[in-house]
Order: sequence, then C-alpha cells, then structure tokens
Amino acid sequence: MSYWFFLNFILLILAIYKVVTHFSFPELHVHIILGFIGFMFFLFNWTRNAVFSTIRNIPDRRKKIMLATMSKKVMPFHRWTGMLALLFIFMHAWVIIYRYGFSVQNEKMLSGLLAMITLMLLVATGWMRLIKPTGRLRRLHLRLGMLLFLLLVLHIIL
Repeated sequence: MSYWFFLNFILLILAIYKVVTHFSFPELHVHIILGFIGFMFFLFNWTRNAVFSTIRNIPDRRKKIMLATMSKKVMPFHRWTGMLALLFIFMHAWVIIYRYGFSVQNEKMLSGLLAMITLMLLVATGWMRLIKPTGRLRRLHLRLGMLLFLLLVLHIIL
C-alpha cells in the first residue's frame, strides 16, 4: 500500500479533529462546513494518486488489475469532483472574507489564499489535459496536487 494512503488518512483525521474541536461545534459556522466539504472533494480526488502509486509499487498482478479497474470507474467523475472542490472552496473563501474581512498578515488566510490559487491551477491543468494531454502537463498537474496537499496541511494546522 502506498504511503499516500497513510498521509491522506492522517490529514483526514487532522481535519476532522480541527472541525470537532472548533469552539462552535456541534453548531458549526457555514464557512467551516463549506471548507470541510471542499476538502473532502479534494481528498477524494487526491486518493487516486495513492491508488496509482500503489499500482506502480505492488507486485501482485491481480491487485494491480483490480485497482486499475476501480480507478477507471472513478475517472469520469475526477474533473467534476475537482470542480466541486473549487466551488466549495470559493464559497468558503467568500464567507470568510464577508464575515472577517481579508488580511494578508493572517497566516491562515494567506495559506488558504495560496491553496485556493493552487487549486485553481490544478483544476485548470486537469481540464487542459482533456484538450491536449502531454507528459509535461501530467507532471505539472501531479506536482500542483502535491503542493496543494502541503498547503492544506499548513492551512489546517494554522
């Protein structure tokens, strides 16, 4: 199994912990709910990276075929779940800015802004791969996903 599964699981647990320990729990503010939903859509898509990494690293051919078949069934939804993640994150950002204003000095807002820009680039490269798939675009898409993962870790921790 890929180490990405473990990292995804740890990030999921961390995000759930941050939501559950928020001062407004169980009556969460709308911006927390929107952000968490957007995060879940991203994590659903990012788990495909863990599946592909596992396919490359396991020797058992039957497991490779099973994982590839499962990933192939999810693929038609991949771009749309990315778009939904972006939509929910836009709504999350809008509510945050409406409610609290925008401040570059706030580390959480800055990390969120960088994560949102990265997500926009990630979604754009995903759609561009539909039009003209190249190896360079695939690598850029993957690296943007990794960068977004790291920015989300930072955003959730802050």
